[in-house]
Amino acid sequence: MFLIGQYDSPFVRRVAIALRLYGVAFEHRPWSTFGDADKIAAYNPLRRVPTLVLDDGEALIESMVILDYLDEHVGEGKAMLPRSGPERRKHLRICALASGVGDKAVSLLYERVLRKEQLALWVERCQAQIGDVLKVLETERAKVTTPYWLGDRIGHADVAVACVVRFTREAHPQLFDDARYPALAAHAERCEALPPFQEIVQPLAPPKG
Repeated sequence: MFLIGQYDSPFVRRVAIALRLYGVAFEHRPWSTFGDADKIAAYNPLRRVPTLVLDDGEALIESMVILDYLDEHVGEGKAMLPRSGPERRKHLRICALASGVGDKAVSLLYERVLRKEQLALWVERCQAQIGDVLKVLETERAKVTTPYWLGDRIGHADVAVACVVRFTREAHPQLFDDARYPALAAHAERCEALPPFQEIVQPLAPPKG
């Protein structure tokens, strides 16, 4: 199988780290949604990343769909998300909040680099959404006394949060202050120290307008 997308995307990086943590072999095709859109379109008509192409040619799109497949592939005992119940919903909520931050952070970056005149209303809305969600995630993480949200074992929520924290820090440093979000900063530091995070990483390289 091969994974399409560049590792400066928090969504591509999240999937690649999960693949590493699961020990699933894959090829990496670092295609850009701007420079390589036609290549991506052959597998994903949305021309979006991440896209995971399986050995039989089936193409999975959207990070949550890909991760759901990987969880099924490795089995319940190894999956980084509870199969059912309140704990599953709790961690899916954290994943959804983290993904929302990622979406808004990417949109805000595109607004800055692709538009000559930024739309102030849109910028303010994205910044407010990012800030409000980070506050919620900070509060939630501060309540957790274990190394990870799932306890002693890393889960999808942990990876998602760490990836969007790194992206937000690099793309919008003014929006993430370690002193303001100490629990999230500590969480990100713990995750970034792990070998898969150190291997699966790429400096931010935004498109040029």
